[in-house]
Amino acid sequence: MSPSHKPEGGLAETLKTVFYAVIIAIAVRTVAFEPFNIPSGSMIPSLLVGDYLFVSKYSYGYSKHSLPFSLPLFSGRILESVPQRGDVVVFKLPSDPRTDYIKRLIGLPGDHIQMIKGRLYVNGQMVERRQIEDYIDRDNRGSLIRAPQYIETLPNGKTHHIQELYGDEGPKDNTEEFIVPADHYFMMGDNRDNSQDSRYLNVVGYVPAENLVGKAQVIFFSVDGSAAFWEIWKWPGAIRWSRFFNKVD
Repeated sequence: MSPSHKPEGGLAETLKTVFYAVIIAIAVRTVAFEPFNIPSGSMIPSLLVGDYLFVSKYSYGYSKHSLPFSLPLFSGRILESVPQRGDVVVFKLPSDPRTDYIKRLIGLPGDHIQMIKGRLYVNGQMVERRQIEDYIDRDNRGSLIRAPQYIETLPNGKTHHIQELYGDEGPKDNTEEFIVPADHYFMMGDNRDNSQDSRYLNVVGYVPAENLVGKAQVIFFSVDGSAAFWEIWKWPGAIRWSRFFNKVD
């Protein structure tokens, strides 16, 4: 090959490498793991705004929402596995499938779910909870926030932390009884008084099995938002180093 052909050949090899890398990345994102970030405080204290986590796409099998842009190549789920009560799940919002939500799975198909005076009832039984130290944080203005915090134990023995920002008389602390339809799930945020979840039927409501994207597994990065992207000198202080590689429970 003459020297004049080398640059062209080098460019072709580079483009080929980039193409293969993109295909591999799409494949991994589709069938294995996908990164997500937490944009709101609805899962505090379990997940914080600025957490970045990996979601396993294979945990519940695959639907069209496993594919980039939710391409409608098939309906239902293939290789389906039933999620467990207490899983932290990423799903497509039923009223707007372009939007990803992350909540905790509380109700399975056929379950009766209700909130009475801030207490969660599953199939007529009040779910156990134990109060621990208050959850303490600061809002965007630096003001101290203190919220009652509990360890809640679901009927299958799964435990997790919740907080009740306004005590037991906050929004949706008293609800009607919800009966979860077949092939649907009932989701709630751990920040019970600041979570738009299945208790809001006209916004979230019951989540179809087809809308499940995956199970939250591990936090791989976390930043508290105190530094802008250009404030490089503040980056070390803004990163929550202690949250790296924490398992999502």
